[in-house]
Amino acid sequence: MVSSGPFFIWFLTQPGVGGTFNKGVLGLKKSRSNILKFVLSLVILFIASGITLGGWYVQYLEGVVTAKFEGRKWRFPSKIYSDTLLLYVGMNLRMEDLWDKLRRLGYRETRELPKARGDYRHLKKDGLLEVYLHDFAYPLEPFKGFPVRVALEGATITRMENLESGEEIFSLELEPELVTGLYDRIWEERRLVKISEVPPPLVRAILAIEDERFYRHRGVDPLAILRALWVNVRRVTIVQGGSTLTQQLMKNFFLEDERTLQRKAKEALMAIIAERRYSKEEILENYLNEIYLGQKGAQGIFGVWEAAQFYFSKELRELTVGEMAMIAGLIKAPNRYSPYRSVEAATQRRNVVLRKMLEEKFVTRAEYAAALKEVVQRRELVKLANDAPFYVDFLKRELATHYSHEVLTADGYKILTSLDLQLQRIGERVLTDGLKRLEEEYPHLRRRGEEDRLEGAIVVIKPQTGEIKAMVGGREYQTSQYNRVFQAKRQPGSTFKPFTFLAALMYGSAETGKRFTAVSQVDDSPFTWSYEGQEWTPRNYKEEYFGIVSFRTALERSLNSATVRIAKEVGLQKVRDMAHRLGIESSLPALPSLVLGSVEVTPLELATAFSTLANNGVRTRPLAVKQVVDQGSKVLEKRDIRVEKVLAPEMAFMINYLLKGAVDRGTGRGARLRGFDRPAAGKTGTTNDLKDAWFVGYTPDLLAVVWVGFDNQSKLGLSGAQAALPIWTEFMKRATAEAPATDFNPPAGIKMVDIDPESGYLATPACPQVIREAFFEGDEPTKYCPLHRSSAARASPPSAQVRE
Repeated sequence: MVSSGPFFIWFLTQPGVGGTFNKGVLGLKKSRSNILKFVLSLVILFIASGITLGGWYVQYLEGVVTAKFEGRKWRFPSKIYSDTLLLYVGMNLRMEDLWDKLRRLGYRETRELPKARGDYRHLKKDGLLEVYLHDFAYPLEPFKGFPVRVALEGATITRMENLESGEEIFSLELEPELVTGLYDRIWEERRLVKISEVPPPLVRAILAIEDERFYRHRGVDPLAILRALWVNVRRVTIVQGGSTLTQQLMKNFFLEDERTLQRKAKEALMAIIAERRYSKEEILENYLNEIYLGQKGAQGIFGVWEAAQFYFSKELRELTVGEMAMIAGLIKAPNRYSPYRSVEAATQRRNVVLRKMLEEKFVTRAEYAAALKEVVQRRELVKLANDAPFYVDFLKRELATHYSHEVLTADGYKILTSLDLQLQRIGERVLTDGLKRLEEEYPHLRRRGEEDRLEGAIVVIKPQTGEIKAMVGGREYQTSQYNRVFQAKRQPGSTFKPFTFLAALMYGSAETGKRFTAVSQVDDSPFTWSYEGQEWTPRNYKEEYFGIVSFRTALERSLNSATVRIAKEVGLQKVRDMAHRLGIESSLPALPSLVLGSVEVTPLELATAFSTLANNGVRTRPLAVKQVVDQGSKVLEKRDIRVEKVLAPEMAFMINYLLKGAVDRGTGRGARLRGFDRPAAGKTGTTNDLKDAWFVGYTPDLLAVVWVGFDNQSKLGLSGAQAALPIWTEFMKRATAEAPATDFNPPAGIKMVDIDPESGYLATPACPQVIREAFFEGDEPTKYCPLHRSSAARASPPSAQVRE
């Protein structure tokens, strides 16, 4: 191989080549210089760009921090509350229900005389219950809790006394119960407090365990970082963090919980920005309201005010030093150190905080020793669960007409409702149990799939106010959210018949002009109604006909043929008008079959209509939302009770008295056989095709409608007395157990007369059966029973009582 060295030397010695080479070398040197200048320019440009971008990024982060601090920091779910629970002298208490109520409201049992709000004591041997009532921010008139003593004889309240004033009181209300919140993904429950409202020992406890150098750093604490690094290196694991309180706030406000250098750098930078723009007090106040401190079911506990309520049922000013230390100790790991989970772990963590407070001289040695002796009470965690999902869905629909989803999930409204949670729970239980019993008793009702299972619904109304006290739209909300109370239109069957009888009492016969009374004779034989070129033949249940019967018997025994004959005499239009007047809002076509409930209505419509009867002819509008209040306790909306007199009280009494007979002797007598003995009126409902079973029943103070059937319109094959009445009876037995029994009192203009039901005339001592019947004054019979004569009857005046 030939070496290239000699050739290169020879090449350079050739004419003109050397000069050219030297110029090339000089050019190369200049080129290198230009490259260096270019590279240097790039470096400078890069640094300048970095500084510019860094400046821009800092400016961007500053804008983010400022927007958060000076704009909306948190979303506040609107909260739905139940109605209050009224306790009064003479009330019969179900003690297990009362204890459960107190527990859910956050009351705690003590062995001493209650001295703090939320304490209660039961002296069973002495028949005494002592309760220190909570405060509650009612609209317009906030309630200040006071201690009360309730004297009991068995389960009956005999006396109540305000222990502060010594005054006797005759009624009191337990505060509304939180049902659920309206939130958008996560329920963050917090109540904002100002730094001035937080006890200094609580602030010191938090600073001692989380950031003792808070007032000496500017957002990032190098000493804390070095200390944490040293501890972690020694332990060969991450056991301590160096984040300041301000860094924690930035992480909670803006960042994910990931452990990366990038996130820590951003957190530190934002903390420095926050400290530069805002005071320590502003940062601390935001931190005290932001921190996560536990979980109550779906409800997250955020901020120190909510923690004081959740763990101790106290306001901040009522906390002891030990309790404040425990709240501070929760910040590191709220669920691990929760006293609901482990009293031992909570106590140990509290003691760590107390020791730190002593080291920082935030407490004296005497305060430290006293706090160590405080016993952390073992308490049962009462998770907040939506116990009225169907009712809440109905509320949401009502609220949506006035408030947007954004407002309801962010502005923290307080929504006070008519809901009685005790009645709601009873309704859900008896409906579920009742449907299961029907499936066990009648195997043909069992279905394999969830979609076509036997279903039911219950709606409960207080007749005097229209308040919807309970609403169960189906047997299992998790399976089906379809609310049959107000979304399902079904044929009401025989529950529609009272509207015909009421129209007859009011208007009389359009054909003959005669007035109807309870003893009027009605034909219950088969017949055909010809109308508009068509014919329709009503049929009785099981094809049983009874010939001539009384007006009362036709209603009590729910006789189809007799009812349709009455409607034909009165006029179909008057029957329709009566139904609309009482509260039916669905369209009612003028068809003869309407009389037997062939037109579909909702259970809520039926409840409204029968509530008018129970309320002596005064119609009330269904009321679920009572008040909407903003965070400042300003009443945004108050839905008043809306009433309208649509019937004379004597007319309402007459139909109520007839329907009492339906419960005592007629198709509703199953309620009596099952042990419901209070005065009540009611009507069974069965459609001709046996697809729907109903019972509508009421006392003067409470009304409930029960429907049973299949969503897909499958044949039920049972009457209202078989399917719906047992569920209604069980509900009413439990729902009315605490209240005194009341009856429907006859108003002025009504005569109560003893009659023989067979003849319809005044009863004689010889009559084998006597009932007390109601008549409009002037319509009562004046002659004695011709079927059972006696000498006493000829000599004695009529047995009558007139209500003037």
